[in-house]
Amino acid sequence: MTTTRQRTSHAAGFWIVATSFLLVMAYSTVPTPLYPLYQEQDGFPVSVVTVVFAAYAVGVVFSLFFVGHISDWAGRRRMLVIAVLVSILSAVLFLVWSSVAGLIVARLVNGVSIGILTATATAHLGELRAKARPDENGIVAASVAGAANLGGLALGPLIGGLFAEFLPDPLILPHAVFLVLLIIAAIVLMSVPETVNVSADERPPYRPQRLSAPPSARRPVIAAAFGAFSGFALFGLFTSLAPTFLVGTFDDRDHLAAGATSFAVFAAAAVGQLVFARVAVRTQLAVAIGCCAVGLVAVASGAVLPQLAIFILGGIIAGVGVGLLFKSAIATAAAVASPGRRSETLALVFLSGYCGLAIPVLAVGFFLTFAEQTTVLLVFSALVLIATVSAGLVMRSRKATT
Repeated sequence: MTTTRQRTSHAAGFWIVATSFLLVMAYSTVPTPLYPLYQEQDGFPVSVVTVVFAAYAVGVVFSLFFVGHISDWAGRRRMLVIAVLVSILSAVLFLVWSSVAGLIVARLVNGVSIGILTATATAHLGELRAKARPDENGIVAASVAGAANLGGLALGPLIGGLFAEFLPDPLILPHAVFLVLLIIAAIVLMSVPETVNVSADERPPYRPQRLSAPPSARRPVIAAAFGAFSGFALFGLFTSLAPTFLVGTFDDRDHLAAGATSFAVFAAAAVGQLVFARVAVRTQLAVAIGCCAVGLVAVASGAVLPQLAIFILGGIIAGVGVGLLFKSAIATAAAVASPGRRSETLALVFLSGYCGLAIPVLAVGFFLTFAEQTTVLLVFSALVLIATVSAGLVMRSRKATT
């Protein structure tokens, strides 16, 4: 008997995977504008928000290191379904366990799903597109994967803000809706063609993901990893503490505004990558350096004045810069890595980026327990500006010599 899985074409499977990728990434940032509501419900300080958010990043790093690479032999479809099922588990946890401990566990589990998903879905999209359109050079698959990744991260806060501002039960309804959508995605993904077929005899013994920087190009790879770390620190700020800063610094309690602010930063990063897709990496780095510098100065200025419009505009400009910086970091690492160890070098950059989501935000949360919000934001902006510009300059100097 012919199964549904066998009836689905590679072309249809491509769009099913892309849509599922977008959906899971969006759900990972839906809680962003909801954090102030959880604070009101349980009465915990802002430092706890950073711990809850950091749990997500820890989950991502853990699964990237221990699980994210095994779809190379365990199968793309299987690991994608597992990633969605783990995301479903996080939605259930949000619904039934809304205390601080429950939020931390739910975000940790959600991060695990993202770590499994990102590399697997990106690889699966490339392979499905190559089967469906062998005449293409991979640009469409890479662009769709990037759009699903950053686009999903951008849409999540906006969706969460809409639920919080206009619909009842904002701590229940978003998770319930996404729970249903994720269950549908898991079922539909079962129909997608598998692109990896490794027999049990050929499967390698399990090992965690290796990380490496080639000795001959250690400086640019470390700069790329540092650029990813510092750039994702900005993303971490806008996906964890933006609602807190809007209330404390600008006295803006609109949940939609909180979601829209985070949306704008991620959307700017995604749009910037698309607009400059065909521009030389060295030029992209020049734009990234300029945008990071101007944007972070504007973020700091907006907080000092205080002017919300300047703060948000600065976040958008910096978002363009961080998007280009991360894209260039991946390109730099891929270009200097030896072919046999390219995945290990790229893993180093990805893991550095997700560490950047957690560690700086935890530090910000710690200092907010005894320092004024504006002061903490100024110091954070200055450190991220120095880090992103320095990393960009090092990677750009490498491009000038090649």
